[in-house]
Amino acid sequence: MDSVKDKLKYYNAQADKELSKYPQIIKLEQQVGVPKTYLAAGVVGFISFLIFFDVWGQLLSNLIGWLYPAYSSFKAIESTEKTDDTQWLTYWCVFGFLNIVEFFSDTILYWIPFYYLFKTVLFLWLFLPPFKGAQVLYAKFLRPVLLTYQGDVDLSLNKLKSKVNEATKEVVNSAIDAASETKNE
Repeated sequence: MDSVKDKLKYYNAQADKELSKYPQIIKLEQQVGVPKTYLAAGVVGFISFLIFFDVWGQLLSNLIGWLYPAYSSFKAIESTEKTDDTQWLTYWCVFGFLNIVEFFSDTILYWIPFYYLFKTVLFLWLFLPPFKGAQVLYAKFLRPVLLTYQGDVDLSLNKLKSKVNEATKEVVNSAIDAASETKNE
């Protein structure tokens, strides 16, 4: 039992150390008189409760999958380091892929109990630094598939690009012709 208490004290100290980096949280702690780790645990618990019972589960799950990664992506763009750019580009590729898969399987997934809780845990696994799940999914699944079809995709995109260019030229020429005919009348 003591080892459990020791672990809880250790994690509480780690969370307190991490939360102490944010002046707003320190100010809130002083205002309400509740330790910041308890405030954070309360917020996490409340959000987990809402997701678990699917009260705004989809919204909260998607916010969790977007909010922190979007802010971290902003910081990565502003930094001179390249590794964080690669990490967040990888995350967004996997995130987008999972959203497309979810769109087509939504009617099935909706019937899975606690789906949004699982989805939230998946997002956390994808972006939290200790796990880097996005890199795992990208390296094991998405990258090999994309490499296999890269030539076909590039060829199709080039064909589409040339067709769009041709159509644009035709529309512009037709508009010019119509404008000149209207002027001559």
